[in-house]
Amino acid sequence: MATIRTAAAEPALPAGFVNASRALVAAAADVAVTVQRRVVGDANIRTARDNAWAATLENRARHEERAALTREVAALVARRTMADAR
Repeated sequence: MATIRTAAAEPALPAGFVNASRALVAAAADVAVTVQRRVVGDANIRTARDNAWAATLENRARHEERAALTREVAALVARRTMADAR
């Protein structure tokens, strides 16, 4: 008869390893934030909202550039069409 293995039968990582890993990542994040605050100052810390707003502004600028290029190409095509009609 074949033995069925379940997730409960699988050996798990020791809880101490997981907790130590989480503690190490949390400590590294705290160090990174502290260094950033010291280097750029509390008022200049980038947040997710700041990053999202910067991305929005970049998208708007890219859209405006694309629209300007489209207008230029349309003007060139119109001029060529008028020149061919003469």
